[in-house]
Amino acid sequence: MKNEKETRRKFATDPVPDLMTDLHTTSTGLTQKEAADRLEKYGENVITREKQQSQLLIFLKNFTSVMAILLWVSGFVAILSGTLELGIAIWLVNIINGVFSYWQEHEAQKATDSLMKMLPAYTQVYRDGKLQQINATKMVPGDVFNLQAGNAVPVDARLIKATSVQVDQSALTGESVPESKKVAFDAGQGEFAESNLVYAGTTVGAGTATAVAFATGMNTEFGRIAALTQQQKPSLSPLQLELNRLTKQISLIAIGLGLVFFVSAIFFVHYPVAQSFIFALGMIVAFIPEGLLPTVTLSLAQGVQRMAKKHALLKDLNSVETLGETTVICSDKTGTLTQNQMTVDHIWTPAHSFTVTGQGFVNNGQIQLDGKPIKYGTDADLDLLIRLVAFNNDTEVEPSKGSARPKILGTPTEASLVILAQKSGIDTKAYSIKYPRLKELPFDSDRKRMTTIHQHDDHTLSICTKGSLSDLLPHCDTIQENGKVRPLTEDDKKAIDDANRKYASLGLRSIATAYREVPQETDKEKQLDDLTIDTAETNLTFVGLAIMSDPPRPEIYEAIKKCHRASIKIIMVTGDSSLTAKSVAVKIGLTSDKARVVTGGEL
Repeated sequence: MKNEKETRRKFATDPVPDLMTDLHTTSTGLTQKEAADRLEKYGENVITREKQQSQLLIFLKNFTSVMAILLWVSGFVAILSGTLELGIAIWLVNIINGVFSYWQEHEAQKATDSLMKMLPAYTQVYRDGKLQQINATKMVPGDVFNLQAGNAVPVDARLIKATSVQVDQSALTGESVPESKKVAFDAGQGEFAESNLVYAGTTVGAGTATAVAFATGMNTEFGRIAALTQQQKPSLSPLQLELNRLTKQISLIAIGLGLVFFVSAIFFVHYPVAQSFIFALGMIVAFIPEGLLPTVTLSLAQGVQRMAKKHALLKDLNSVETLGETTVICSDKTGTLTQNQMTVDHIWTPAHSFTVTGQGFVNNGQIQLDGKPIKYGTDADLDLLIRLVAFNNDTEVEPSKGSARPKILGTPTEASLVILAQKSGIDTKAYSIKYPRLKELPFDSDRKRMTTIHQHDDHTLSICTKGSLSDLLPHCDTIQENGKVRPLTEDDKKAIDDANRKYASLGLRSIATAYREVPQETDKEKQLDDLTIDTAETNLTFVGLAIMSDPPRPEIYEAIKKCHRASIKIIMVTGDSSLTAKSVAVKIGLTSDKARVVTGGEL
């Protein structure tokens, strides 16, 4: 594991020219011949599986448990004792139970095999200096390929170009919040956090990128995880151990009582030995609980069905009982306890504080001031903030079809801002045509800001910036209040900071917005080139805060109550701030406001 991390770090930290040299490739990719040679050397880019047991062996396994063997033996004993019908009935019970168990586990296995489908079918790859669409299974180390929003990443790769890239790495980390990616190296926190590496099995949520592959197939991190799951040795569940123990006890008791009756029949009743033996065999069969195994199997099958209705998949029937022995649950927050549907709840401007109704990625809500609906065009500060979050946005929200959840091409945070603009009543697409984007300064984890530059009119360019308050406010020297711009004072900064703290204490997070308008110069292209991060994100006018939350899942309140009644302890594990995490935990009834929050560093 240490060597794997060191190798991964080397691919992340080496200069791009050195990396290209090590991979024996160029910025224009491989030739067809080189790719063919490497495909022969490294194999196809697929997740392979260790040699599986034959279906016959898997089928027979359901008839060879200790209890099943006892039933086979008891059926045989019943036949020896002269009760042919009973023996056949016992064997039929065993056969029906085994077939049913096999069918249940076979159906679950088909569902879990969907792991193989997590890699994309086709990828845009440079071959012979030209961009071509090839089957992702034919990719090899050294391939240079393109990524865009919605693409699944086919290989482990190093970014060599990137624009506003956000990647969902939940397949590797379990964390549903997208990771920002860029060309420059940043170690980040936690596993797979390198800023310039993307991994097979993950998905691009926003932005575009060009990357060079350094690992394919089973050599990827995704492949290593798949290999580990295949190496897992099967172990008996607590229920299986208990049933085996019970079976042995029943067998000993039945045989012991059979011997007692055999001896008693000979010495006390004076039966012939043969007749006494048949009598003893009948008593042994009578003590065997033939209905126990099917009763247990049917109970477990019902549990599997109930879990399936709750969208939980179990490969093995006995896992249901194992889940029943749970005493502690460690749960992520975003997407597990919450819906992973960021929603703007409030808008704060220096003049007013607005509330926003409606939750989730649907625009069935409204913006309110003092409890009354307010539309776009009635408050200058609100109008400007909505335009800023609509312009400064790389996410698209495709309308839902029927009861399905709308498709988000981007990040949940930016999606909530698109929904906010829709709730205000503006046509975001029409505005994007009226005020076209000329340039973008992408978000990155260092400065925590994103800036877009738009054509305002024939003579003016608009610089729109959003980001974290602590990183944006120092770049503002004016503030807009009631439609008028004035100097930003220390009192203003305190009022803004107090408002942000108040919302943070409620478990909400904020996005700060600011802008600046500059006269358009004769040579617009040169002017745009000169508008860099240092020159564009300065002398900004502060506009306001968009306050958002990730609403808890409606069913989580009752689920937590049931866990507490069952004496199951729940621990929230999240990457959010301690203030937000505690607020959400208290809100959903997970803990009290006196609970201690342990940070990663303390742990």
